[in-house]
Amino acid sequence: MDTSLTQRWPLFVGLGAISFGLGIMAWVDALAVSLASTILFGVLLFVAGTVQLVHAFVVRDWNGRLMSIAGGALYILAGTMMMEEPSTGSMVITIFISACLVISGIARIIMAFQQRGLQGWWFILLGGLISLLVGVCLYITLPWSGLWLIGTFIAVELIAAGIGWVQFGFALRQANYIPPAN
Repeated sequence: MDTSLTQRWPLFVGLGAISFGLGIMAWVDALAVSLASTILFGVLLFVAGTVQLVHAFVVRDWNGRLMSIAGGALYILAGTMMMEEPSTGSMVITIFISACLVISGIARIIMAFQQRGLQGWWFILLGGLISLLVGVCLYITLPWSGLWLIGTFIAVELIAAGIGWVQFGFALRQANYIPPAN
């Protein structure tokens, strides 16, 4: 292992601690994180739509120009709406996530029954049932689930990343350890 990397183990532990702390903060106020994330997503859509429109008008001889103009305009419209009404935007994103979970859950349930001759097929069934249940629960608890879901996902990601970086840093420290000679 690269000794310069193992000597920098505290930097990885620090990165992990900061990520973990930010994750806890995000979890404490998942609503604010959800709304801020939705606004940021709206800004990104707005900028992407503006760039796409400019591109469509600069590249005039392209036969896909009208579709590019329409796409750019839709991005701008969606971005503007998400920035003006982040709670509604957050709910739309939650509905999309809910639909994805329901569809993937149903698909895994079907797959599990098709593979029921294999040992452990019920793990696929269980995963499908959980995805289906979570998707349905998110949908039936709208609009409230739309206000906390995105912030909670971000919080969980930051906490998981933080734990991973801390563990990696301590593993580097252990790899750097040289026991004293007897």
